[in-house]
Amino acid sequence: MSGINIFDNNNCFIIAEAGVNHNGDIKLAKKLIDAAVYAQADAVKFQTFRAEKTITTKTPRATYQKNNMPEITETQLEMVKKLELKFDDFKILKEYCDNKGIMFLSTPFDFESVDILEPLVPMYKIASSEIVNIPFLKYIASKRKPMIISTGMSTLGEIEEAINAIDSVDSAINKTLLHCTTNYPTLFEEVNLNAMLTLKEAFKLPVGYSDHTLGIEIPISAVALGAKVIEKHFTLDRNLPGPDHKASLEPNELKAMVKAIRNVEMAMGNGIKKPNKSEIEIMKVARKCLVAGRDIEKGRILKEEDIEIKRAGIGIQPKFKDIIVGMKINKSIKRDEPFNWLYFKQE
Repeated sequence: MSGINIFDNNNCFIIAEAGVNHNGDIKLAKKLIDAAVYAQADAVKFQTFRAEKTITTKTPRATYQKNNMPEITETQLEMVKKLELKFDDFKILKEYCDNKGIMFLSTPFDFESVDILEPLVPMYKIASSEIVNIPFLKYIASKRKPMIISTGMSTLGEIEEAINAIDSVDSAINKTLLHCTTNYPTLFEEVNLNAMLTLKEAFKLPVGYSDHTLGIEIPISAVALGAKVIEKHFTLDRNLPGPDHKASLEPNELKAMVKAIRNVEMAMGNGIKKPNKSEIEIMKVARKCLVAGRDIEKGRILKEEDIEIKRAGIGIQPKFKDIIVGMKINKSIKRDEPFNWLYFKQE
């Protein structure tokens, strides 16, 4: 099983999830793109669907949707229908992203949306809701593009079935699995970040994390654990009407998350334990060495009381104290002067 191949470096791929936070308004969608560019995310992602093809007329709203919009009594279909963009809008948003220098992505929720997105996206993002939709996964796999697959609400067995379905079409498709908890917002005690590592071990694929918690601590922690992709919902204003705004970051928070992730990546380093350049200079004044405990005349045979261990810069290391005791010094030195091996060279 191969992993995603779209990265030019080893940095985590950060997806700013606009989702449906445009509230069906393409002007608002463009402003979300601007905010993602401002935050320096790698990609901005929307959702492409025709509500009637994905939701029945009798499907109730999810609990979080009711909690986030308690004043609304409409069905899920009625609510989601208001959040649609026209298919042509996605072509406009793709061009807008290209002009702004950010990758355009969108998650499809029906077969027609897959076809609409085919010329627009370099990869497909699969929503957690589709992990058991095997015919849909196979159809997306037929496009033979990389796939980032969210795994909220799923078991290892269901994820395995999804991967096998994709591989049955083309096993060479690059796949990345995102650990996810499908609740908005996700409680910290329901995050289970270690499950991301379980996915990595179980399927030998690159892994990442799609975050629905409040704040930025958890996605940053996921990067420290090895996440290769981070996806995070964002909005222009959490007070806007809509099901996802309240569990989303605002632009300055998104920017802070991206910056923090990049700082964590720098801090991870290469794993080689050795002094850094800045430490080399500090070593000269921070480490202790062997120094003269009194003024010492040339020719003296050193005794233990002649030697002290102090911070003194570069000198003979303390571990050699027993070696120089009893040696004859060939140079007079003052108290606190570091010993040097040259002082014991035979003349």
